[in-house]
Amino acid sequence: MPIIKAAKKAMRGDAKKAVFNLRRKRTMKVVEKEIREFILHKKTKEAVEALPKVYKAIDKAAKSGIIKKNTASRKKSRIAQAIKKIN
Repeated sequence: MPIIKAAKKAMRGDAKKAVFNLRRKRTMKVVEKEIREFILHKKTKEAVEALPKVYKAIDKAAKSGIIKKNTASRKKSRIAQAIKKIN
């Protein structure tokens, strides 16, 4: 446990940030899983409609540092490639 006042304050802030980060990460994973289901069942129309939602979630995660920029780029690329393949 922190003893110094500033360390206690930092710990409270870290706890709040962890909640936001977890929420953003979960959102990204949920929409990613959703679009993967569309791709798996060859539902092209639904996958194309869900694509902006997935891009938005991935970009937000990258912006806030939950995932790296290149990881975000790779995820978006692979999803787009998979959709193109079922077309």
